[in-house]
Amino acid sequence: MKYIIQFEIILAISLVGEVLNRIIPLPIPASIYGMIILFAALCAGIIKLSMVREAGKCLIFLMPLMFVSPAVGLIENWGVMKEFLLAIVVISLVSTVAVMAATGHITQFIIKKKEREGKL
Repeated sequence: MKYIIQFEIILAISLVGEVLNRIIPLPIPASIYGMIILFAALCAGIIKLSMVREAGKCLIFLMPLMFVSPAVGLIENWGVMKEFLLAIVVISLVSTVAVMAATGHITQFIIKKKEREGKL
């Protein structure tokens, strides 16, 4: 029963994200709206981590299954993608390095800020 309630909380937040996606004319996926809402609710204490922890762990455990369909799509469209392979590899490498660098800098900034405030 606990899992059902936790999934319902996550689904309700996802529904709000879907509604916001329809209302706000920005090119942001509904799932991102949902994650931002959940993050804000967790930070504000509106939702306690214990209220969604087990369902979140279950979803993370099942996450690899969500990559099967895209992988099959890539395999099926290999003929079309073959001519763009170099561009795809370069874009993937550059974007991966950029995301890692940005994440590292932001993390270092937050750690230094918390150290200055004496919270770490």
